[in-house]
This record gives sequence, C-alpha cells and structure tokens, in this order.
Amino acid sequence: MKYKKDWEAAQEKFINWWNHKNTGRPLMIVMAKKDNPVPLDPKYAYDTTDGWEDKYTNPEKMVAHFRNWCENIEFMGESFPNMSADFGPGSVAAYLGCDITFNERTVWFNEFVEDWEDIPPLKFDPENKWIKKHLEIVKKCTELAAGDFYTTIPDLMENIDVFASMRGAQDTIFDMMDEPEMVEERIQQIQDSYFEYYNRFYEIVKDKDNGSAYTVFSIWGPGKTAKLQCDFSAMMSPQQFRDFIQEPLRQQAKELDHVLYHLDGPDAIKHVDALMEIDEIDALQWTSGDHGPDGTLEEWDEIYDKVRRAGKSLWIKVYTGNVDDWIRGCDRLVKKYGSDCLYFYFNPMSMADAKKLMAYAEEHWCDVKGTFQP
Repeated sequence: MKYKKDWEAAQEKFINWWNHKNTGRPLMIVMAKKDNPVPLDPKYAYDTTDGWEDKYTNPEKMVAHFRNWCENIEFMGESFPNMSADFGPGSVAAYLGCDITFNERTVWFNEFVEDWEDIPPLKFDPENKWIKKHLEIVKKCTELAAGDFYTTIPDLMENIDVFASMRGAQDTIFDMMDEPEMVEERIQQIQDSYFEYYNRFYEIVKDKDNGSAYTVFSIWGPGKTAKLQCDFSAMMSPQQFRDFIQEPLRQQAKELDHVLYHLDGPDAIKHVDALMEIDEIDALQWTSGDHGPDGTLEEWDEIYDKVRRAGKSLWIKVYTGNVDDWIRGCDRLVKKYGSDCLYFYFNPMSMADAKKLMAYAEEHWCDVKGTFQP
C-alpha cells in the first residue's frame, strides 16, 4: 500500500493475534500526525446545502478526503489506511426496509414496522434502493483507491439490533415478552439475509490474497473478517440473550474466518459468559461507553479474565490521559496478560508521543508471558 510501510509484517502480526500467538510486542494502532499538514483541496468540500447525504454518497469526495488524511498521517505499528464507506452502523436495516436520515456524524435508520403481521418475510432484495446505491459507492471507492489503501466492509450489523432499528426499542422489548417465537423467526430471517449482503461487499473489497478489512475497528484478516455485536443486549437479561441471540451469533460466526465481538457498555457485561461459549468468536473488544474511562482501567479485568480463560484475544482502546498514562495502563495489561493476545488502539497523536510510545513498547513489551494463568 502507498501509505503503509511493512504491511506484510503487520499482516503477519494480525494473523498471529487472531490465533492468540502473536510474537514481539502487542498489536498497536498508532497514527502519528505529521508536521505541516497538507490542506484539503476546497473543491472536495462536501455540499451540505440540502443536508449531509453528500458526505456518505459521493465517492470522489469521500476518497479525496481520505487521501488527504493519509497524506497527513504516519501509520505506525499495525495501523493501516482503511477507508470506511459506511451508511452508518446497521445498514442491513436499510436494505430490509428502513429509510435513512443522514447527519454530520452518523445516520439514523427510521423505524417503519407498526405491526409485524403486515410485513412479509425479511429477505435479500437486490432491487432495494439502498443496497444498490451502497454497493455502487463501495465499488467506486475501491476503484478510486487503486490499491493505495483498503476500502472496508461496511458496518452491516445483525440480529436484534437490526430488528430494533426497524421496529423501535420500546416495541422490541414488548415483542420479546409478548411474541417471543415471532421475534426468533424475524431474527433468523435477518441472519439468513446477512451473508447475501456481506458476500457482495466482500467480493468488491477483498485484497489479492482474499483478505479483508472491516470498518471502524481497524481489523484485517485473511478471508472473511467482521465485527459482530448486539448493542440491544444492554436491555436484555442473560436468559433472553441466550434465548434470542447466542445461537444466531454462533451461526454467523461459523461462516466467517475471523470474528471480533464488540461489547458495548456496562449493561452488556452480564453477557460475557454466554459470548465466551461461542468458540468461533476469536477476540473481544470492550467499549465502556461514550464518556467512560478507557480499556486500561483495572475494573475491566473482570471482563478480560473471562476472555483469556476462554482462550480469546483482546482489543483494547486507550485514550484516557496523556502518553505517560497510556504507557502505564498498557504496561499493567501486558504484565498481567502477556503480549501474545493484546491489541491496543490509540487515537491519532503527535509524532513525539507516537515515537515515545513505540520506543517504550519495543523495549518493554516484547514476548512478555504475563502473570495471568487461564
């Protein structure tokens, strides 16, 4: 890739991390801001006269924005240039019937199901306007990237998260109580359609060796790679999660080559035991919430202990404090869990901080066994 040095070495570390046997220091996503940034050509500014749709649907401008970002970033560690061409989190809901409202920072999928009795079985529809448009955009972005960087598989999402986008959160809760068999049936229909969408995007964005990158989480793997989730699980009991979600997730994970599970918020922690029973989940990513402390907090070890006992790898975001705080937090985790299973994601930082962080990692975090005994 044009903007990434030693990509083959980074790929090897990704492969080893998925297999829980990384060597050297942990995987580290470190993006250093270059001095004297190159400004974006004004002709590529998004047209927001009628809203923000241009930001999500104009491939030429999207690629120009991302190229400008790449020109101003040194991709260090295992960070690599990967461009998101998302319609927002959970676009399967749009392909199955939701309309989309585009905003500056995200999109909303407008619920439309008043009564499931009026909705035919959910299935792949190649003529749906949103899937047609999204495939065209991702294809064009990939062509314009010309191999200089990855275009990622969009944040499709699955199971009851898609169901809730179509139905609304409150009504979804009532549906689980009043019509559990119908909910199970609809979730299965969503799951059955998932790979109709995933496979079409995968065929567009896969690299020459059939590897793929998934949006937002900066993950790459040989074959079909994805992030799975169930954010709605924060409102579910552990038994409901097992009844409605565990088996569909297992089915989905079995059809993928590499799976990262995104656990979002303290109210989802209660489902870690059920998730760790799914052998095909390779790694877990923990998010404490929009404004919560980062992944190095010792309180989160209750999650990490279970993940490591299950033999899976960890994806940890580090952002609280300054570079010295990041080093201290990561240092504790490396000493406890070892370097073979850890992935640290850092927000973009100054070049000085990036060099200090990488130098410390190379000196202190290589081939550490860790004190934790699974």
